This record gives sequence, structure tokens and C-alpha cells, in this order.
Amino acid sequence: MEYLESINNNIEENKEQMIRTLQELIRIKSIAEDTEGEYPFGEGVQQALDYMMKKGEEEGFVVRDVDHYGGHIDLTGKGGGIMGIVGHLDVVPEGTDWDYEPYGGVLADGKIYGRGTMDDKGPVIASFYAMKAVKDSGAPLKDTVRLILGLDEETNWKGMNHYLSKVAPPDYGFTPDGDFPAIHGEKGILVFEIAKKLNGDTAKGLELRSLSGGNAANMVADHARAVVRDTTGGGYDEIREKAASFREEKQVKVTCKGIGKSLEISAEGVSAHGAKPEQGVNAISILMDFLGTLSFANEDTNEFIDFYNSCIGYELDGESLGCGLYDEPSGKLVLNVGMAAMDGKAASVTVNVRYPVTSTGDKVYESIMPVLDRYNLGVVKEKHEEPIYIPADDPMIVTLMDIYKRQTGDESGEPLVIGGGTYARAMKNVIAFGARFPGEPELGHQKNECLSVDSLVAMTKIYAEAIFRLACDPGNEENS
Repeated sequence: MEYLESINNNIEENKEQMIRTLQELIRIKSIAEDTEGEYPFGEGVQQALDYMMKKGEEEGFVVRDVDHYGGHIDLTGKGGGIMGIVGHLDVVPEGTDWDYEPYGGVLADGKIYGRGTMDDKGPVIASFYAMKAVKDSGAPLKDTVRLILGLDEETNWKGMNHYLSKVAPPDYGFTPDGDFPAIHGEKGILVFEIAKKLNGDTAKGLELRSLSGGNAANMVADHARAVVRDTTGGGYDEIREKAASFREEKQVKVTCKGIGKSLEISAEGVSAHGAKPEQGVNAISILMDFLGTLSFANEDTNEFIDFYNSCIGYELDGESLGCGLYDEPSGKLVLNVGMAAMDGKAASVTVNVRYPVTSTGDKVYESIMPVLDRYNLGVVKEKHEEPIYIPADDPMIVTLMDIYKRQTGDESGEPLVIGGGTYARAMKNVIAFGARFPGEPELGHQKNECLSVDSLVAMTKIYAEAIFRLACDPGNEENS
């Protein structure tokens, strides 16, 4: 294992360079947006890709930008096989209340802070330096190692679809965009909008002029805001008193502020990844709960609020909505309301569902329709990703589990089924492998997202060994 020793030494020697590279990448605000110009996902995302292309060229790798929809960095092997490492450079919006600049790449207390440090820029940089370490060691490769860089993983995957229409998928590989020790299943993902048209009732009384909340479907909403107006000319003292009582009783953050003749009611929550909403607090649910204590002149408004509180509320498993599905491999369905909007004409909530691996998207929709019909609500289907499931004794899983255990000494780990959606769904023979270690908090999509330097180095060594064991020439005796 002399090559592995050289590889690990190389990673330690390049630790400071690796930190600086990640910091520089974090400072590029790369939120994917649909644009009509030269760069399909916006200038920020393209800057991140350009940065990685330049880094790849500097290290002597072969790079390719595929029409600005994606790209890759190749460590060329002797044979014709391709081992893929599939990451992404786009990030979700930063949200609010950070202790550090979200795009500052601040290093403090042994941790690098910034949006994307864990999801997925840190793991991408770890993979890049793992490739560099293998290259610098001189270990003979039978297969090309290809670091594939997606650009809109957090949104619609148009980039990956376009990339794969131009470039053949890898023969096998992993995506560093999940959890260790290894992931052999990913729940199905649905994004849909539940909507209701509101009648134009102009009866005098309390009006809900507008409501908005959340940043993205796959984030727990950390803020929500409603503007109400009493058209009878009455004051808002009673609403303020209700808010004070609600705040004390529920131990949540609800505030009121006068805006001209209207009253703004705001709720604060805690952001989290939509796959793990239990780690956050949904501000939309808080606000809807409070609005349910008020009586609006428009009955459609009252009915939609009642629907939300009765059929969604603070639940995370979809039980009251009718879709409380479960299976043994993956557990319960997970439901997150990521965004909400209401005005005088319509009301809607955007829902993100992670359903069990043995179920189907059609089953979810069939399950919720009786409830939606009862409230005269419509559903707009926006996104569907089929579940994936690979047996735990698959050779790829077994090898990656062995690498993880050898590197960490953790013999207790078992392959996982997760609610997150990764690029493993986009191509065959690719599984999610890391990068969050057991016991580490899930900070992706949350404020103060960060990655410890120790974890960055540890995952780099794991990925380097994976490259060495999977892509090196088995016919070379020195590899034994």
C-alpha cells in the first residue's frame, strides 16, 4: 500500500491549499437561475464552473465545459473505462441570520463557513484534491477518473440532462452529496403546488392582502409574512394581543408591525434541508397557525387557512393529507412545505415530498386527492424523481463500505436509505458516498452551513482511496 501512503501524505501537504481553494469557491455566489443569455443558469454559476475549469487546467487535468450546462475534469487512465465522481456547484439561497458572511468562506474555530461548504462545494473540492493526490502519487490508472460538475442540481437538473445528451455517462462511480458510510437507496421526490382560486368577495371586515414565505421547495421556510387590513376602519389591538398570547403559548416568533392602514404579521422559523424538516422550524406553519385564530371577511381565505392547519400544520409525514406512506427499507414519507403565497385572487403552497422507495409518485397523488377535492383545491405537478434502491450486498456498496471502515475505524456503520435526492438518480451504477460523517449535524440548506477542516481532510482521504481501489490497474503488482 505504498501508493496509499504517498496519497495520504500528499493530502496533508496540500491541506492549506485545499482550504484556500474551497474558500475562493464559496465566495462565488452560485445560485442557479433560469436565464435567456449565454449562461443558462446565470453568471454566478458560470463563474463557479470557470473557476473549477481553471483549477483543473492548472493541475494538468483535461477539462471540458459542455455548452455552459455542465462540465468535467478528467484524470486520464490507460483504458477506456470511466469512473465518475458527480458533484454540483450550485447552491440554495442563503436564507437569513447567519453568524458569518454566507459567501465569505470564513475560517473560524477549525471550520469553514459559507453556503455550499457541505452541499456540495466542500465535497467537490475534496474529490478534486483526491484526484490530485492520486495523480501526484504516480499510481497507474486503468480507468479515467472524471469529476463531473452539475450546475442546477438544487433546481431542475436541466444542466445534467443536457450534459448527458452530449457526453456518455460514466461506467460507475459515486456522488459526494449524501452521507457516510454509503447510501444504497434514495426516496422518491415530488414537488407540487396545492392551489386555490379565491372569489372576489368584497365584504367589509378583515382582509388578507398578501402572504409570502420560504425560499425554495427543498428548504424549511425560515420566514413568512402576511399583510392584513381591516376595511371597517377598526384598529389592530386585538390582533396584537392575540399575537402576544400566541407567542407565549407556542414559544414561537410572531411579530406585528403597522404599515400605513395595514398590519404586517411576520413569523420566524429555522431553515433546514427539505429532506430532514424535523431539524428546522417551518415559519409558514407558524404563520398559518396564527392566522387560523383570526376571522377574515373572505370565506375562501378562511377555508384555505383551515385546510392548511387541519391537513398539514406541523406534520412532517403527510398523515393528515392522506399520504402517510411507509415501508421497511426507508421508513415514513417526509413532507415539507417550502413556499407559500396568497393574495386577493389565489392561494398556494409548494410542497416537497420524499416518498418510500417501494412506493410511487402516482400513489402519493392518489392518496392526497380525496382531501384536496374536499376543499376544492387543485394540484400542479412540478417535479418528480423516481426512487432508487440497490441491495446492500452489491459489490460497489461492499467496496465503498470497506473503504469507509478502513479509513475511519467505524465498524458499526450500515448502508443507508436517505430522503435526499442526488445525481445518483441521473445515471446507472453511481451511488451517494458521503460526505457528511455520522454524528455531524446536517447543515446543508441551513444558516451557518460549515465544514470542519478535519472532515474535509478525512473525506479527501476516503475519496482518494476509492479512486485508488476502483480505478487503478489491478494487473500492476505494486497495487496489491
